[in-house]
Amino acid sequence: MPDRGGGPTRPRMRVGRPSRRVRTLLLTLGVLAALAMLFVMFAGFWTDWLWYRSVDYSSVFTTTLGTKIGLFAVFGMLMALVVGANMWLAHRLRPPLAAMSMEQQSLDRYRMSIAPYKKWALLAVTALVGLVAGASAAGQWRTWLQWVNAVPFGRQDPQFHKDISFYTFDLPWYRFLLSFGFAAAVLSLVAAALVHYLYGGLRLTSPGERATAAATGHLSVLLGLFVGLKAIAYWLDRYGLAVKSSGLKSTDGWTGLRYVDANAFLPAKTILFIIALICAVLFFATLWRRTWQLPVIGFGLMVLSAVLIGGLYPAIVQKFQVQPNEQAKEAPYIKKNITATREAYGIDDADVKDYAGTSTTDDKNTLRAETDATTSLRLLDPNIVSPTFQQRQQVRDYYQFPSTLDVDRYKVDGKEQDTVIGLRELNLKGIPERNWINDHFKYTHGYGAITASGTSITSEGEPQFTNGELPTKGILGSYEQRVYYGEKTTQYSIVGGPQQEVDYSENGGEKAYSYEGKSGVSLSNPVNRAAYAVAFGEPQILYSGAIGDGSRILYNRTPKERVEAVAPWLTIDGDAYPAVIGDRIQWIVDAYTTSNGYPYASRTTLGDTTADSLTTGQRAVVAQQNQVNYIRNSVKATVDAYDGTVRLYQWDTEDPVLKTWMKAFPGTVKAKSEISGKLLDHLRYPQDLFKVQRELLTRYHVVEPGTFYTGSERWQVPDDPTNKSGNAVPPYYLSMKMPDQKAPTFSLSTTFTPKGRENLGAFMAVDADARSADYGKIRILKLPAQSPVFGPKQMQSKFNSESKIANELNILKRGDSEIEYGNLLTVPLSGGLLYVEPVYLRGANTNFPLLKKVLVSYGKEAVLADSLDQALDQVFGAKGSESGKQQPPPESGQQKPVPDATVAQATKDALGAYEESQKAMANQDWAAYGKAQQALKEALERLQKAEEAAEKGGRPGS
Repeated sequence: MPDRGGGPTRPRMRVGRPSRRVRTLLLTLGVLAALAMLFVMFAGFWTDWLWYRSVDYSSVFTTTLGTKIGLFAVFGMLMALVVGANMWLAHRLRPPLAAMSMEQQSLDRYRMSIAPYKKWALLAVTALVGLVAGASAAGQWRTWLQWVNAVPFGRQDPQFHKDISFYTFDLPWYRFLLSFGFAAAVLSLVAAALVHYLYGGLRLTSPGERATAAATGHLSVLLGLFVGLKAIAYWLDRYGLAVKSSGLKSTDGWTGLRYVDANAFLPAKTILFIIALICAVLFFATLWRRTWQLPVIGFGLMVLSAVLIGGLYPAIVQKFQVQPNEQAKEAPYIKKNITATREAYGIDDADVKDYAGTSTTDDKNTLRAETDATTSLRLLDPNIVSPTFQQRQQVRDYYQFPSTLDVDRYKVDGKEQDTVIGLRELNLKGIPERNWINDHFKYTHGYGAITASGTSITSEGEPQFTNGELPTKGILGSYEQRVYYGEKTTQYSIVGGPQQEVDYSENGGEKAYSYEGKSGVSLSNPVNRAAYAVAFGEPQILYSGAIGDGSRILYNRTPKERVEAVAPWLTIDGDAYPAVIGDRIQWIVDAYTTSNGYPYASRTTLGDTTADSLTTGQRAVVAQQNQVNYIRNSVKATVDAYDGTVRLYQWDTEDPVLKTWMKAFPGTVKAKSEISGKLLDHLRYPQDLFKVQRELLTRYHVVEPGTFYTGSERWQVPDDPTNKSGNAVPPYYLSMKMPDQKAPTFSLSTTFTPKGRENLGAFMAVDADARSADYGKIRILKLPAQSPVFGPKQMQSKFNSESKIANELNILKRGDSEIEYGNLLTVPLSGGLLYVEPVYLRGANTNFPLLKKVLVSYGKEAVLADSLDQALDQVFGAKGSESGKQQPPPESGQQKPVPDATVAQATKDALGAYEESQKAMANQDWAAYGKAQQALKEALERLQKAEEAAEKGGRPGS
């Protein structure tokens, strides 16, 4: 266009459109961003695959991933096809636009704007719903694998007479399919309705017909499918009543049918099923009748029936038939619930016997002798002595022990005894200088297992270490002491390359070491290094010169973490414990199979029932599902502390849930017969299972429906009286003998108090020795209600209120010293109950407790003494053996305890000789006097030799 002066036209400058160079740059940046995102996704996938391959469980990774991909693809594609097909069909059934109404004319601009992109819009909508549906289906991989590999239980439910597997494996999958069907029907209905409305098949405000015949037929079929699915839901709801949770008087977590369910809800569901089928047929009939009248009437009838038959009628039955005589009406169903619950939790063979609670004999000598014969009272509390282990056996700041130690059994001089054990693990906070190289290359592992006798201490109140020092020496013999995998080892380490590791301190210097194990993932491949640099957010992994040929990265290093990863279908016990088996340290991990679908069995919440005063985040149960109503300790797992090897062993050979998972993941679980004898020596009954069972037994020790209904014999787990946390008392491991046992056995025990009261209601113990023929046998001693026996809290109050005891403890607490009470052990003894509680003193100038006193009570007697033997002697007024007495420290290195019998016998002989000499002097029998003096001299010489041997031994770690 010429300008006003008539000159030549100027080219107009283009504004707002980027140059080719800018477009190329933006495109390049977009491609790079996309590639970066893809590599991040690839890094997560690739590092997972490398880790599973490194632990020889690649089949778990491939099976799990393949199942997720398969479910994602099948159900995502199915949802996309269903919704897309209905949108396409609605478009095909659109009416001609020749005579559009005003309403449709207003929608014309929307149709015009969509028209060029309708194929892309269809693909976008179907892809979106497909992705969402596929992701939801992929999350059901456990449900699918259980359904397709289901193993029957061989037991039927009492209402429908179906195998238990129908409820645990089949019903959850059917419910998923049903929910998927509902989602597909609803999304298709909404999508089709929108398309019909947009293209004139549906009208909201225009005069005349609101819907075309084609739209009416299409939507009615979809509604018919929805109602048909509702009919199937009503039918499945009938079986769902067997696993439905509901309330019942005096009962928490009740599951299963009640009277109103069997006599009102069950027939109501059947009637509603029939009505829904009829209603669905009426909707389908609109294809020929072309009217909504009948289906709308049918649908209204179904809704009304759901309110009257499904809601009002059961309420009337409950109000006028059940409530006036609820106990009698519910008795048969309570009985079914009791039977199923006891079976599901493995408490059906619990042996409940009445127990007097008071001694059946007045013979003090007999009681004193029986104390030594029936129990090995563990004075050393693993929950308190960790700071003492830390002080005496830490050696270097970069080592640490767990806050709660473990109790196991080891042989000392050929005799098995309760032993407290803890591993000296790595403590990064104690490294002299923190940096990336030190944290991940130089300080990589702990060193050694430390053990102490559970039943004896030194004369100073310290643990009597039976394996100690650095490197450790003692009862464990020669073994691989390096701890690369442990409860405290949560960081990754890079080992085996050019960078040497700190092994341990020797002669004032640090000994170097290079990892020789086969665990971990190789970093010699640059792709692997790049993947781990991205996965861990640590770019130095990619270019650090400390990484070279032979470098391997170790991660997922806690025992529970490794077992959970290789067996994601297991629930992991909160307390993994170490044991020296042969020449290696092995972590032993108890694992459970669980279900939430056992008919009639009441549910429990694992997180709540397994919590006690000692539960921490590290010792919490790792649960796949928190609400369960079936549990079995089906798997015993081990994790090698040096090379991280994970082994799963079948423990419960009858568990159908484990058999199902073994079909799904063949070859991952070894047969029970492959458990070695040395490993079997250290297997024990797991604490979390015991805590679940004891919680259920507070109610389900009762088998008579009437008593169960009234709740008159309900128990509760008492709070821990030794601290102010207000949490449940933990169960305790110790060797003891129940009244019907012939000899003491390694056991796990707890106490109960009546609901709302503090006196003792019952004592429970389970045989925890895996070698025992009675392993897992639950024994309960039920105390009489008419003659109350002190419970744990009352006994603690008695100890604190006894004036003599209180005065001695106040003297002990002089200055800023603090008293800490150890585990309050309860042991049945000759009809009565013996309470034993160690008393620890944490001095003002020390940061670790020492065992200084022992509290003992039996019957009405309560005493405080310097040693267990002294306390027992005072309680029973009789002299017993010397077991459990405070002892001088054993010989360094070997850590063998001083033979108590030698000291005791020498002391006894010296006292006897002294008394004989006094008698001879009084009678002026100088020959007898000379013999007595000679005997006294010999006894004192023996005593002196024993003391000299103790002095030469010293104290380990001091």
